[in-house]
Amino acid sequence: MQDSTGSFPVRVYWEDTDAGGIVYHSNYLKFMERARSELIRSLGISQEAERSDPEGLLFVAASVSIRYRRAAKLDDELVVRTRVKSLGRASIVFEQNVWRGDELITEGEVRVGTISRATMTPSPMPDELYEKVNSLARTLGFEQGAK
Repeated sequence: MQDSTGSFPVRVYWEDTDAGGIVYHSNYLKFMERARSELIRSLGISQEAERSDPEGLLFVAASVSIRYRRAAKLDDELVVRTRVKSLGRASIVFEQNVWRGDELITEGEVRVGTISRATMTPSPMPDELYEKVNSLARTLGFEQGAK
């Protein structure tokens, strides 16, 4: 479960690794996705409800940048730390780093856009949602202010 500091714990299982017991590169993106989803859930937002609502808003990954620094291995206890790097009316840039204890394993940046379920085109967040994300961003150390 994501906590208020933006930290999400992950245990590395067999299914996460290659034959050598090293975390397969794409699985870091899955770890980051889970952390972002839990962060959104912590705001009281149900992505399932939004997906089911014809007028709902969907969160979609628009771009990803990732840098692998160290290999995580089978049975490692990792933590994905997430913060809001920038916030716009129709997008959020998350900085997401994966740590093993005090060791930085992976650095990531994910730009998430908001789109209308009905039209599948970019759509600004409603004021209430925007304010929730902005409040969370401040809690997680976002100091640039809203765009």
